[in-house]
Amino acid sequence: MIENTTRASYDAIAADYADFLANELDDRPVDRAMLAAFAELAGSGARVADVGCGPGRVTTLLHDLGLDAYGIDLSPGMLAVARKTYPHLRFEEGSMTALDVADAELAGLVAWYSIIHIAPDQRPAVFAEFHRALAPGAPLLLAFQIGDETLHVAEVLGHNVSLDFQRLRPERIAEELTAAGFAMAATLVRERIGRDRVQQALVLAHREA
Repeated sequence: MIENTTRASYDAIAADYADFLANELDDRPVDRAMLAAFAELAGSGARVADVGCGPGRVTTLLHDLGLDAYGIDLSPGMLAVARKTYPHLRFEEGSMTALDVADAELAGLVAWYSIIHIAPDQRPAVFAEFHRALAPGAPLLLAFQIGDETLHVAEVLGHNVSLDFQRLRPERIAEELTAAGFAMAATLVRERIGRDRVQQALVLAHREA
């Protein structure tokens, strides 16, 4: 099962991965601006989920932007790092394919480079689950690498893993979100920075009222 393989791979790299990405957003003002726009749309104090939170670097940024943010991730190893680094925040084990929230419970949802591990035929169901979890009008922010290929990675930071990374087309994601009941707000294509190998996409939408 893909989820089990993904979980085991991220468990294996958790500590090193957190160190590797610790300051990743420092030189990405455009990324931070999109997160700030998401926070403004969600509203001060709004309860939002960072789905696929990893070591929690985006969760804490959302918290600092005034949101009641918490993280969800498949990997217990990643969650252990997040809880140790940000003990004042809440992190839960879970899957984006079946979020443990009531219908329309969330005032916002971020999936920051996490839908990249979802197979193409599963994305419509994931977007339907995001729609179910979000309140009418609530924002959704996605980030991913742009491309058409699936990259299989067998080694990360000296650890043996088995991970598939989906590079995606923003226009295709927009079509799938619209089909799931979202209204598009913005699609931003960012050029490469630092370790980036390809252009990056930041897609902002909201659940239609």
